[in-house]
Amino acid sequence: MTAQLALGTYRCRAIPEAAVCAAASGAQWVDTAPNYATGQAQTLLAPVLAAHPWLNVSTKTGYFTAATGTDAVNDGVLNQDQAAAGHSLAPDYVRWQTGRNREQLGRDRLDLVLLHNPERAHPGDRPALHRAIRDAFAVLEEAVASGHVDGYGIATWAGLEEEAFTVGELLTLAAEAAGGQHHLAAVQLPVSLVMMTPIAQALHGRGPLPNAAGAGLRVMASAPLHGGELPAMVDQELADLIRPGLTPAQACVLAVASCPGVTTVLLAASGAPHWKEAADAVAQHSLTAAKLREITGVLASP
Repeated sequence: MTAQLALGTYRCRAIPEAAVCAAASGAQWVDTAPNYATGQAQTLLAPVLAAHPWLNVSTKTGYFTAATGTDAVNDGVLNQDQAAAGHSLAPDYVRWQTGRNREQLGRDRLDLVLLHNPERAHPGDRPALHRAIRDAFAVLEEAVASGHVDGYGIATWAGLEEEAFTVGELLTLAAEAAGGQHHLAAVQLPVSLVMMTPIAQALHGRGPLPNAAGAGLRVMASAPLHGGELPAMVDQELADLIRPGLTPAQACVLAVASCPGVTTVLLAASGAPHWKEAADAVAQHSLTAAKLREITGVLASP
């Protein structure tokens, strides 16, 4: 089975319209963050979420806009230097931002809260980074216990590939934060025909995708079209190699949706035609491991 499509709101134009379109197409998840759309993404999504209460939403804590940083300073959860950094995993901030996410999204209970690029917190200092992640996880465990959050995880661009942390280490940190049974539920990372390392690793049964899936985590593939740049880089010959009859965009989406371990593919498609194009692709049979190996081999060739 291929993975499911979900709406990713990073670089998404017309967020409310895109969310309505995604819901109408049968998408079950919308992914957002408090810093997306210059800080407006969550409030833009709130009416759509209210009209579609069955839609699951994942949001984040970590990055924030300058305006949000000022609010955090005024509320006493960040100092001026922390606010100037534009990113924080400080427990008081994580607690504050999680509550703010609930207010902006209009949801008493959030399905997922992800630490946003946690590797940004302590670059080059793994022990300090792991302590910060564990402390942030402890705050999110509190939110789960209070009924405000169902689960949590991380959304990373380079942390897993650069091994600032591994899936196994995240599971250990979550268990330490919880004092036992934890609620780490998801990892989000880029997977595409440009960011191929997770695919290549998964085809050999290693790396973050099979490790996360084996632990029962939701695996959310971000940037499957590499910010919209990938379809222009894939010619029809390569698309036909992936699966004859698909457009380059469809071929790129199907390759990611077929990758072992991936459960959700985040697509920033604003219009119904783009949603239908992608939905038609993931409705097809998954690519075989042999086909994925062939594709990655071709793309890795000089």
